Amino acid sequence: FYCPTLISNISDQASLVQEEQFGPVLPILSFKTESEVIQRANAFSVGLGASVWSSDPERAKKLAQKLESGIAWINARGGVRADAPFGGVKDSGFGREGGRWGFESFVSIQTLVIAKSQ
Repeated sequence: FYCPTLISNISDQASLVQEEQFGPVLPILSFKTESEVIQRANAFSVGLGASVWSSDPERAKKLAQKLESGIAWINARGGVRADAPFGGVKDSGFGREGGRWGFESFVSIQTLVIAKSQ
């Protein structure tokens, strides 16, 4: 068991920031402008999920759509649905699971062409 932990005053170059965490540890990074945070977030080589927290959901939506991630949550984190596609971008993986998109990645379609008899 590892207690949920928040870490502040951490550099963008720290492994906790650069690598995907699959545990209850969260780095806290500050920024001055929205363009700065988008540039810094998109500079990472991973992009499984992102979350944007704001009292203005429309502003958060516009910001989330600029993030290079497979999924983005607004004022939430970690919920996935079986009927919606889920997967990462960049070094976080390729393809999707869930929904029609995920189903199609597990099937192989063959095209059969039959010439007309002359």
